[in-house]
Amino acid sequence: MLRNSEQADLESVHELEERLGYTFVDQGLVELALRHRSFAQEHGGESNERLEFLGDAVLDLAVADVTFRAYPDLAEGALTNVRKGVVSTESLARVAAKLDLGEAMMLGKGEQSSGGREKPALLADTFEALLGAIYLDGGLKAAEEFVTRHLEEAIEVEVAAPGQGDAKTVLQEFAVAVGYSAPVYRVEGSGPDHERTFEAVVTIDGALAGQGRGRSKKAAEQAAARAALEERGDA
Repeated sequence: MLRNSEQADLESVHELEERLGYTFVDQGLVELALRHRSFAQEHGGESNERLEFLGDAVLDLAVADVTFRAYPDLAEGALTNVRKGVVSTESLARVAAKLDLGEAMMLGKGEQSSGGREKPALLADTFEALLGAIYLDGGLKAAEEFVTRHLEEAIEVEVAAPGQGDAKTVLQEFAVAVGYSAPVYRVEGSGPDHERTFEAVVTIDGALAGQGRGRSKKAAEQAAARAALEERGDA
């Protein structure tokens, strides 16, 4: 983890790069992407705000391009809704948390003491700043590969249930809250490779909870989880 050292430790940078799945040519870019304005105000130098601005624009383009190519049957309105859901603060913060960006952010003392490492807005902003850094370092192709690697599941979730969030996570939290075992998914595919569809069933404590269909295993699981939540009135 990088934490708040004024100069990022090389080993920590390499650990972050492994999580990102991208190795920077310009190591200064990854460090700049992690420098929140609160840190810059205390220590001087530039913050990551310009990279965040750039990353926001690159993110919109990359998500639109990936979704457009992966789902040729989606109409313009559906494509727009998918993009909105994927680039939302909640969605990006969830991915950033999985990448452990909260531990890597360089924050000022006040921001750090107020729980800045867990704030969704800061996590989302840092994700965008890193994407902007990747775009400058490796170009649009590298940025789109990064988006595909880390946001493909979020895209599938939005395609399966636009604007409804991560149904699998919600169902998992519901099961734990009421003392049930974790949901178990079973997925089967059918059809030719170029038109393959998947059907999923989710069971909780051995009982059928929901069924769903999608163009990928993950999408089918999300649809099944959504059906289970709707059955319980939680959707």
